[in-house]
Amino acid sequence: MSTPRAPIRLGDGPPETSGREVADGSAAPDLARGTLRGWPRRLLRALLLPLMARVVGLRLEGVANVPTSGPVLVVSNHVHNADPIVMEIAFPRPLHYMAKRELFGIPIVGWVSHRVGAFPVDRGRADRGALRHAEAVLKQGIAVGMFPEGTRSPTRSLRSALPGVGMVALRTGVAILPVAITGTERLPLNGGKGGGGGSLVADRQTEPGIRVRFGPVFHLVTDDGSANLGVQEATDRMMEAVAALLPPNYRGVYGEE
Repeated sequence: MSTPRAPIRLGDGPPETSGREVADGSAAPDLARGTLRGWPRRLLRALLLPLMARVVGLRLEGVANVPTSGPVLVVSNHVHNADPIVMEIAFPRPLHYMAKRELFGIPIVGWVSHRVGAFPVDRGRADRGALRHAEAVLKQGIAVGMFPEGTRSPTRSLRSALPGVGMVALRTGVAILPVAITGTERLPLNGGKGGGGGSLVADRQTEPGIRVRFGPVFHLVTDDGSANLGVQEATDRMMEAVAALLPPNYRGVYGEE
């Protein structure tokens, strides 16, 4: 496994931009409008974090690695339907997630998804509209979350990622924040991908509870706009950074050879 590029200092890289001007000079829509942010989000997070810690043993590591402002592409492994919810609570600033389109048709779930800034993606095909939306959100200085594998892993181990995340990273040049989630795979209600029946007791290869671990940010695109990477190599770099944060038995195809 190749070693991810050394972490950079928070705030390095391309400057923050509002992204609210389009090519013809007209105002672009404010993609943060109508979403949960500011003191209401901070208050809700302050209430939910201790509740999650008590109920499911949620633990956060490396929160200081999260840039406090500016565009950042958050990439993570995906083992349970609850991962986006856990990430929204764990993340210290607004995070707009790319989520499967089916969620937006479910009453209450769809409404909540819109309120936290989630946007739909059609799985099983190259959804260029969703990728363009992700780029537009990043241009407005908002954090975007993506699960590069495209769907939940039924074995908790990383699977080969789809190239969409690499395209977004190279086209925008924003900071990449790798994140590892462990423990949610033992929760119930995971559809056809299994689940642990609600027990968060660790087995011999896992830790108890749920852990969200934030790694150091890095860039794939240099300050002069060059990358010298193809889409697949960029995708692999990001997944290797995620794998480095995971226990060995979660690393799958991105583990040490």
